[in-house]
Amino acid sequence: MFAHSVQPPIVSLFSSTGSEPLALWTVSKHAELPEDSVVCLFEDTSSAPAPPEPAKLVASPPIDSDDEHGRGQGRTLSQTVLHIQSPDIRSTYVRCPPTGSLGLKHPWIHLQVRSLGKEWAFEVGIVDRAGREGIVRFSTFQRTPRLKPAELPILHLPVSFPQSSHRLTGWAIINVNLANLLPRFSDVSLLEEEEEEEEDASEDEDYGNQPRPRKKARLAGVVPSGTMSHVSYVKVYATCRLRRLWFSQTGATVDLPWEFELYSAD
Repeated sequence: MFAHSVQPPIVSLFSSTGSEPLALWTVSKHAELPEDSVVCLFEDTSSAPAPPEPAKLVASPPIDSDDEHGRGQGRTLSQTVLHIQSPDIRSTYVRCPPTGSLGLKHPWIHLQVRSLGKEWAFEVGIVDRAGREGIVRFSTFQRTPRLKPAELPILHLPVSFPQSSHRLTGWAIINVNLANLLPRFSDVSLLEEEEEEEEDASEDEDYGNQPRPRKKARLAGVVPSGTMSHVSYVKVYATCRLRRLWFSQTGATVDLPWEFELYSAD
């Protein structure tokens, strides 16, 4: 999508306040959960206009009991946001691009996202200069880093929102340096435990009296490593509210345009 384009230092991939927020994205919902699997745009403070029936919005968790609006939701936004919810995270998400590769060379990803007190995840496909691709999946239910070997290896990483007792709003900005994560695809200590259990159970059958191949050998030549080339895609799963998603060359310290700032409703 952007591979053959001149890429400025900051590229905004999603803005909920734009004229066509999802123009570059595809939307996926669970067909068998029309009440609970919801992806829609509305104002953050009022949650209006309500999504078409039979959709039912999840209740936002309280942040403080002394909120001036009496809702205990802390500071909300008087702006349009993207609401994504579902009890089945895997089936409900937005993805960019719908097909093909994103081709963005920026190492930093930034999300302005609101916690709704439910499980939430997002993932990014990253490609090294040799063309090897891996998936980094961040989720609130992941407790420790894990690496899942596959045709496209998946690096599972935990992500969390600030505790409600230490914040005035459910909104947060998440900043991640994707280039720094490439070495973790080669970290054999992160391989999922079930991999070892499966090997132990099949040692005699698969390897006879020969020593089992080490995990590092099985990963060699498959996982991305070295220098990051580009980002292939981005997925944001349920359950959250999303205001903006962008990429940058220099990280969170860069001076952002004024429209990137979060504003609370009066």
